[in-house]
Amino acid sequence: MFEIKTYNAIAPEGLNLLNADQFVLNSGANPDGIILRSEKLHGMEFPESLKAIARAGAGVNNVPVEECSEAGVVVFNTPGANANAVKELVLAAMIMAARPIKEGLDWVQTLSGDDVEKQVEKGKSQFAGTEISGKTLGVIGLGAIGAMLANDAFRLGMEVIGYDPYVSVETAWNINRRVQKAASIAEVLAKADYISIHVPVNAETKGMVDAAFLAQMKDNAVLLNFARGELVNTADMLAALKEKSIRKYVTDFADEALLHNDDIIVMPHLGASTEEAEVNCAIMAAQTLKYFLETGNIVNSVNFPGVDIAMHSPIRITVINKNIPNMVGQISSGLAKYFINIEDILNRSRGNYAYTVIDIAETDQAVLDEVVENFKKIDGIVNVRVIRR
Repeated sequence: MFEIKTYNAIAPEGLNLLNADQFVLNSGANPDGIILRSEKLHGMEFPESLKAIARAGAGVNNVPVEECSEAGVVVFNTPGANANAVKELVLAAMIMAARPIKEGLDWVQTLSGDDVEKQVEKGKSQFAGTEISGKTLGVIGLGAIGAMLANDAFRLGMEVIGYDPYVSVETAWNINRRVQKAASIAEVLAKADYISIHVPVNAETKGMVDAAFLAQMKDNAVLLNFARGELVNTADMLAALKEKSIRKYVTDFADEALLHNDDIIVMPHLGASTEEAEVNCAIMAAQTLKYFLETGNIVNSVNFPGVDIAMHSPIRITVINKNIPNMVGQISSGLAKYFINIEDILNRSRGNYAYTVIDIAETDQAVLDEVVENFKKIDGIVNVRVIRR
């Protein structure tokens, strides 16, 4: 029986996948897994029982990933589950930046009298905008969201240029061949009338939209940020808007410094806030966590390598260890000492850590317990699990 702790409102369509004969929700202080959305776990002391955290969403800024890696806790996200919701909002935001729709709606509500129709016809010219068709959209980051945005913007009549040096083969196949591939971010900034960024926040990308970045954009260009607020240097953005070196900034991340500015559209973090996206994220998070706890297989982890191997043997041992030499050799020797035959083995590494899956034949429980205890004594091994089919 696995104990799962949930934070925030996780859609029942996801939680219902955790069948009651194997999973219990929020029953104690020693969970095997956590499913959450926006709850901040930084500073949380993880119980020894914790094996995995599944974030129902793409970003994991609210999870202390490095600390989880050190503790042998696998962190999962749900890439692509909310991609369509974010893409649709970016398209809406781009149109709102092109045409003063909100301003027009607010103005209409101020009218009164018997001649409202005449007032509308007389005053509507102040809300004339432009069309996005025929303009150029630059997409920085061609992951699930960026790729969908590029394709749909092209269908709306835009020229599209994208940049992503790490685009996956699967995503590349799904991007319309008419989407231009830029060799650098600078090329995107020089050509695009609208620029939408879709990259994760890390040491390299935090504050990437700075004065130098903004100076390379067209004077009438619009920047759309529906990825993470930390990607943009707020002071540099405000200065660029004041100097009219760009036309408008549209973001889904509220900051007091960005409010009450006619050149900025701030949305209340609506990107993934659709019924469909919340359900999709909950389902993917629950499926991923369930699959890992039951089989040891890792899919969509942000801190450990992907490992997906069919389990045909009665017993599976999984080992999380530091990515240092001779770990697999020590593991194999530890099994050979007890004349345990390895029926299947797979080892993968990612950064400073590695993950090994070993399938073995039926083994006496007392012997198996001794093997596990010996493994835990090996310098560099962080976590050992035994899974029975």
